[in-house]
Amino acid sequence: MRPSRATIDLDALRHNYRHARALGGGRALAVVKADAYGHGAVACARALEGEADGFGVACIEEALELRESGIRAPILLLEGFFDVEELPLVERHDLWTVVATPWQVDALERHRASRPWRVWLKLDSGMHRLGLSPDEYLPAWQRLRALPWVDAMVAMSHFSRADELGHDSTRAQLATFDAALAQLPAGTPASLANSAALMAWPHSRRDWSRPGLMLYGSHMLDAPRAEADALRAVMRLESKVIAVRELAAGEPIGYAGTFTTTRPTRVGVVAAGYADGYPQYATSGTPVVIDGRPGELIGRVSMDMLTVDLTDHPAAGLGSDIELWGPRLPVADVAARSGNSPYRLLTGLKRVPLRYAGQGPFPATPPS
Repeated sequence: MRPSRATIDLDALRHNYRHARALGGGRALAVVKADAYGHGAVACARALEGEADGFGVACIEEALELRESGIRAPILLLEGFFDVEELPLVERHDLWTVVATPWQVDALERHRASRPWRVWLKLDSGMHRLGLSPDEYLPAWQRLRALPWVDAMVAMSHFSRADELGHDSTRAQLATFDAALAQLPAGTPASLANSAALMAWPHSRRDWSRPGLMLYGSHMLDAPRAEADALRAVMRLESKVIAVRELAAGEPIGYAGTFTTTRPTRVGVVAAGYADGYPQYATSGTPVVIDGRPGELIGRVSMDMLTVDLTDHPAAGLGSDIELWGPRLPVADVAARSGNSPYRLLTGLKRVPLRYAGQGPFPATPPS
């Protein structure tokens, strides 16, 4: 069988969640949208259920997958509902929903609920994606709070540049949010901090946090933070050397000859490529780990294969283990050499089987 695979360390996932929750000082929704950032939403939710305060997903399809797998913890629809026809499903499966647009407020006023609802009302504090404007926010809050079946509400917003530690926009968004919050009843629960804010902006830590990328052991902070150093990589993407070539100096490697050897070179051909989700435009010199030692990519990444330099690895050869990212090699380092982000790489894996390691409430095999 093709040797490319991704191993998911569930112990590392739990470690990162506990770290995020401790930083926040309150409750934390584990964000498992986009199939838990490529790590397997069902497996990750099962591993965290029992200690996670709830889960965040993008849409109702993702929520239903968790419910059907037996997850009973709270689940928040981070984008809310997309159509009024979804409201019975929200109610039937006891989901929490974000409300971020005027039409959603109108829809809930027309709805006749048979059980209490938990609503998170989103303020556009400056990102200008989803959220009600500051002028719309208080009237919307009052309209929803007046509904007898709305049991509880959480005020929330989302940062646009929290990973940029020197940028003023996060402070401005904090001020806008706090001004809106001051108009609401005292003690209203609030949620602001995503992963970057949890690690770098202490004033954003409120009643609820929403860690996402940091759960999976990565971040995009543009300056060092001790809070990020505690993270543990959850995914190890690896494959093996399937062929070795001995080339003289001056020989091109791969499509378009983007790399030419400058010395006699041992080239290892690895069974992984962009069809697996490895970045197509990773440049020569992108780090890899060869049998536990630092190495590098050479030549252009192909659909199914890539090549690495084995010249300084005399013990390496056919069957050698190649870590493409993982505990020894942060996925952010690979992303930086290919014009990508950790989000894109982690969520972009294809045809790579996931296997699970670490203590979990189920066997360490992919869920059926």
